[in-house]
Amino acid sequence: MHFIDEAKIHIAAGKGGNGVIAWRREKYVPKGGPDGGNGGDGGSVYFEADPQLGTLLDFRYRRTHKAEDGTNGAGSLCTGKRGENVVLRVPPGTIVRDAHSKEMLADLTKAHHRVLLARGGKGGLGNAEFKSPTNQAPRKQTNGKPGEERDLELELKLLADVALVGFPNAGKSTLISRISAAKPKIADYPFTTLVPNLGIVQAPEEHKSFVVADIPGLIEGASEGKGLGLQFLRHIERSRVLVFLLDGTASEPDPRGAYRILLRELERYSPELLAKPRLIAISKADAMSVTERNALSKKSFDRQKPMMISSVSGENVSALVLRLWQVLSELQ
Repeated sequence: MHFIDEAKIHIAAGKGGNGVIAWRREKYVPKGGPDGGNGGDGGSVYFEADPQLGTLLDFRYRRTHKAEDGTNGAGSLCTGKRGENVVLRVPPGTIVRDAHSKEMLADLTKAHHRVLLARGGKGGLGNAEFKSPTNQAPRKQTNGKPGEERDLELELKLLADVALVGFPNAGKSTLISRISAAKPKIADYPFTTLVPNLGIVQAPEEHKSFVVADIPGLIEGASEGKGLGLQFLRHIERSRVLVFLLDGTASEPDPRGAYRILLRELERYSPELLAKPRLIAISKADAMSVTERNALSKKSFDRQKPMMISSVSGENVSALVLRLWQVLSELQ
């Protein structure tokens, strides 16, 4: 499945049915009055967050969505049928904006949250509605109102408790495959991960879990559009905790240099990201010498000592999961 996190669509609610002019005609009622029915209301367009979805792919192939029109009224005071509503299902975390004013119309963060974004037109009135003591035979009806129409922009920001941030080939995909059932592509070349991956991690507490997102590797200049970073930085915004995964075997940039670059790119994209709690983890500890491990473990990253881990051997992976759960629990 392709991961699509942006789409532009047009939605249109249904038009209301017209009211009609009709007269009561029965054998023993020689002076039957007006009995024209009202038109049915047009269908509306709703958006609903569906936890079974993870992409906006469907909206790339179908860009126009229209609800059903209401039907016209009929004689014998018959009201027209109301038009069927359209419910557009999107992944949780989807933001809906007006394509022209850029106003945010909805932020669907909770599962099954439903919001009305285009109201159907009201049905017109039949001539029976205009009967009065001074007008016993009205020859007047009204047509149905048009439904609302909008051009919309959809933007998906993944909902994850933890975001793994790091350079390409830092070991993020290997880590998420170790701590969850996610099966991202893993290879020994940069930019193996081309789309974000989500994994559900079993928490140390029974019947508890949290969601971790593997964000495609950032590089220096990501906030300016280099590499894949700018395309996926938005998915870090909703995360509650950031894990900076730094390659302990890399010499250029070294882990501290990589950390400084990552912080700078996040700040350029959104300074609010730096206010999130963060953990520092040095990956590939199994491929490092004792001297290298000791030297890195003594270094300070913003007054925080890094955690040495190896997703291959499993070293300190459980300790990292435990620490993440503790931090998330403190934020509740």
